[in-house]
Amino acid sequence: MKAMILAAGRGERMRPLTDHTPKPLLVAGGKPLIAWMIERLRAAGIEELVINHAHLGASIEAALGDGSRYGVRIRYSPEREALETAGGIRQALPLLGDAPFLVVNGDVHSDLDLGALIAEGRLLRARGDLAHLVLVANPEHHPRGDFTLAGTRLAAEGEPRLTFSGTGVYDPALFAGVPEGARAPLAPILRAAIAAGCVSGSLHTGYWLDVGTPDRLDELDRHLRSTVMQAHSDKPRTPEPNKGRTGEPLA
Repeated sequence: MKAMILAAGRGERMRPLTDHTPKPLLVAGGKPLIAWMIERLRAAGIEELVINHAHLGASIEAALGDGSRYGVRIRYSPEREALETAGGIRQALPLLGDAPFLVVNGDVHSDLDLGALIAEGRLLRARGDLAHLVLVANPEHHPRGDFTLAGTRLAAEGEPRLTFSGTGVYDPALFAGVPEGARAPLAPILRAAIAAGCVSGSLHTGYWLDVGTPDRLDELDRHLRSTVMQAHSDKPRTPEPNKGRTGEPLA
């Protein structure tokens, strides 16, 4: 399965950090946000990636290159002006192919099981679905949520409301009505597919953060550094031999 990383946003809420650095290249835990995502996709077995970009897109291509340093192949879908989510995906379809593909937001960090999501994508057409979305509990900055999850099916109305995580798998047919090169938001397309009963979903209860502001970038940086420190402290250590003043092991 191929994956697309959405990286064309201007990052207005991140200014002034994004005035000279595209948001996907902002650093948390010692790495650019997009590098964490690429590594997680590769760990899940995805080796072919498509990345769209607009604002300072040349910087993204210069930083990531062809992806070989990460063990993946990256192809780029440049946009003169950001085409919004559905428009950006529609423009990238020639690079994504005819099979269902995974899409992730470049400014989201989570411990989501991408392997399980890939498995959902492989079942998409057998179920007659056009999309499978991952939902999360509503964060403070989005208290009203987006959709309702009834078992494994999505509904546009009802309670409790949950928030779309920005991660999902899609059939290319979902974007058949989007003109090539047109600006198009994703929400109306998803709502139409949900109304037609063609969207499944799952709830992620682990770590998830929409890194949309400088404060949340700092929050992620602290989380990642503490996670690395904890992993280091939990790692078994081989005891060193006692040494004397000369540096030789004591008898």
